[in-house]
This record gives sequence, structure tokens and C-alpha cells, in this order.
Amino acid sequence: MKLAQDMFAQMRAATRNLMGSGPAAATVAIQQALAAAGLAPQAAAQPQPQQPMHDINPPPAPPPAGAQPQPAATPETPCAPPTPAQAAQEFAQDFMARLGVPAGLGQHSFDMPSFEMPNFHPPAFNTPATTPVELPVGAQFLDGVYRNHAGTRTYKLYIPSSYQGQAMPLIVMLHGCTQNPDDFAAGTQMNALAEEKECFVVYPAQTQGANSSRCWNWFNALDQQRDQGEPSLIAGIAQQVIDEYPVNEREVFVAGLSAGGAMAVIVGTLYPELFAAVGVHSGLPFASAQDLPSALAAMKGGAMPNPKRQAPAGGVPIIVFHGDRDTTVNLRNGDELIAQGVRSQAGGKAAKAASVGGSVPNGHRYTRTMHSQADGSPLGEYWVIHGAGHAWSGGSGNGSYTDGKGPDASREMLRFFKTVS
Repeated sequence: MKLAQDMFAQMRAATRNLMGSGPAAATVAIQQALAAAGLAPQAAAQPQPQQPMHDINPPPAPPPAGAQPQPAATPETPCAPPTPAQAAQEFAQDFMARLGVPAGLGQHSFDMPSFEMPNFHPPAFNTPATTPVELPVGAQFLDGVYRNHAGTRTYKLYIPSSYQGQAMPLIVMLHGCTQNPDDFAAGTQMNALAEEKECFVVYPAQTQGANSSRCWNWFNALDQQRDQGEPSLIAGIAQQVIDEYPVNEREVFVAGLSAGGAMAVIVGTLYPELFAAVGVHSGLPFASAQDLPSALAAMKGGAMPNPKRQAPAGGVPIIVFHGDRDTTVNLRNGDELIAQGVRSQAGGKAAKAASVGGSVPNGHRYTRTMHSQADGSPLGEYWVIHGAGHAWSGGSGNGSYTDGKGPDASREMLRFFKTVS
């Protein structure tokens, strides 16, 4: 079945209606867009003249003369091909599901679906951690809450056992879709590193009310603006921790995975006076999408360079990790992300790049590319992990979306943050 060329234009129109008109109006708009693309469910459609269809698979050959007719397909023998009407309806339902429209249109909120769709993991790979990790004696993992004009978000703050009132760095960690702070902490093992490196770690939590899959809404235009939406909430959480604890304000960093990585880029870009550097794992460039269709296109095909959405000049150093077998967020996003970050910092000046290869014993190979200014000041690092998918490199199986074959993204991020602070 061939889609109309203006399919995504129609879906963008539906999305614009969605953002301003609520779920019911969004449902109508999406149904209109699907109808315009020739994909609306066929039950209420008027009979149309049959057009010849061209398929890569030839039609079945007619039965030989005298052959017995084949029985219709049953649940036990599901062999009958779908009719064109059924195929169109199934496609429409699948496409709308991918955009986050639940069954029973208009009955639920309209959210972006989970970006964490494991397709290479063992059973229960994407199950969030349920058993809390035992804390070292003297350490604390505290619950907190922050409110502003954009809403309310809870968070968890890790305070290492070595804390005795001294100033320490702060790492803000943004989880991926379907995850939560406990799960993300367990998977990235960032709390254990906080014990070793003596730093605070705060984990903001996305709500299901804001996104049914608990994805940070990096693809919404409102959530790409300073002092608006989720960036204001995340920056506010960081500032609240700074106000309540002796944080070294020159060593405040933000990092994230997937949707959390995309949001980390946005927050770091919008608040360069607050964050000294950004860490991104399997994420997307700044302002990669403005609506749901462009978000899906960026994830699957890679965000394309666009002068209208370039990160402002004067950005902060960035370290990026991406698996070259990632089928959820295309590797091209990592390529554009590091290029965008280097451009925003270099300001037209020449930058140097040097690449080295390496491997983890019994683990993944990787290519590490270091970008720096002419005087050697670091601008960014890009780690392409060969053979890895959509998962936190070097993470623990105690959390979801982790790949224990390394390299250790958490440790390398903290090393990089230390070099730029």
C-alpha cells in the first residue's frame, strides 16, 4: 500500500489542532488527516471503484482445474490475506497507536508513546527496578518535590555517605521513557559513583499525567523554551538543591537517556549559566522536532540539520554516547548532536578532532572522537559503541535499558565533567 505524499503534512495539521484544542478535537483532526491520506477505517466509507494495486509480492496463482476450494482462515489457520479495507484499517490503527492515540479514541490523553521499544533484549529487559539498592551506611536517598507555574515534579536526591557539609558537584539525571528515579539510579549506577567521586545526584521524575509513558516531552514546542514547561521544572529542581545544600555551582551538570537525553540537551542549552556541561546517551539534538510526526521522523531517520533550530551560540561542553545498532533512535542523531554542540561553542572558530578506537574486554568495541578548540580546551566527546543498541552502556542489569558490555558511560561522563569544570 503506497501512502499519499502529503501524509506527514496532514498529520502535522492534526497535531497543531491537538496542541491547542484538547483530546476530542485532536481525535477529529487525526481522523480527518487519516481520511485525507486514504487510511481511515473503511466501515463507514462509501464504496469506491477498485484501482489496480501494485505489490512486491505477486498475487496467488489460481487453483488448478478440479481442485477443492480452500477453507476460510480461522484462528487455528490464520492464512487468509487481509482485504485492502482490512489492511488500511490495520495500518491506520497501528499508525495512530505509534502517535500515542489509545484504543477508543478520545477516551484518554494524547501522549507520545514510549521511545523505549526493546527489540534486542532478553525477557523482562525493560522492567523497571523494583528492589531498592541497599544504601551505604551514612548515605541518603531522599524524596523531594518542586513546584512552579509549569506544574509539579517529584525527585530523588542522593547524598553520599562522605557528605559532612562540604561543597560538592551536582549531577542531574533524566531517565528515559517507562523509567523512574530508582530504576535509573540502579541501571546507571550513578549513586555508587557519587560515593566514589563525592557528589550529589538528583533524579527528577516525569509523571504519567504529563506523558503516559513517562517520557520527557522533548518534542513539544513549549518544552523547548526557557522558563517554560519541563525545562523550567528541571532547572528549578537543580536550583532548589543548590539553595538547600552546599553545591559547587561551577560543577552542576545534566545528563539523560533517550527522551531524557534529548531533554538534557534542551535544558543545558537553555540554561548555560546553570549547567557546566551536558551528557547524552541515545538522545537527539536540540529542538529536533516540533510535533509528533517530526519526532517520529527524527527518531527513525535522524534529525536533519536545520538553520532555524540550531542551538544558540555559546553552548556548553557535551559528551555523547550512541550505539550503532540502535533501532529506536537512529545513530545519525548522535552524529548531528555532537556536530551541533561543537558548532554552538566554537562560534565559527576552527575546532580540532581526534579519534581513537578501543574495546572492552569481552565487551563492545567503540570509537571515541574528541573535539577541542585550537588551545586544547575540550568542546565535546562522541562515543560510538559498535554492536550496542538502545541502552545505557556499562550499566547494571538491576535497572532497565542497560548494556553491561561497556564502555562505562556513567564513569566516562563524570570524568569528562571534571575536565570542563
